[in-house]
Amino acid sequence: MFEIANRCPFCSLPSSRIISEDSLFLVIRDAYPVSPGHSLIIPKRHIASLFELTDDEKTCLFQHLSKAKTALDAEFKPDGYNVGINEGAAAGQTVFHLHVHLIPRYHGDRADPRGGVRWIIPDKASYWI
Repeated sequence: MFEIANRCPFCSLPSSRIISEDSLFLVIRDAYPVSPGHSLIIPKRHIASLFELTDDEKTCLFQHLSKAKTALDAEFKPDGYNVGINEGAAAGQTVFHLHVHLIPRYHGDRADPRGGVRWIIPDKASYWI
């Protein structure tokens, strides 16, 4: 199962939180969801960075991302998605075990969704103005 790494919350998840898994990755719902269905794709190997993934893990990550999207489409019927990774403390990473956010988006969840992930720096988001 998971490697235990200094009380990492993703290295000791209870099985009841796991939606799907294989030998390399698992998928859970985010404990602090931005929207209904907000999910995390997490490698079982304790690594902090996307750039530490092996080629096999990269392939597996995208397979899980696709499967999770298909499941969310069926269950929540979102109108779009944001996919994100906080890579390093300066980018907002607070749990230093790689995890990919798959965030369903819905018409009207934001008055003007243009700019998407650019809103992490609000002064830079409205580039079309």
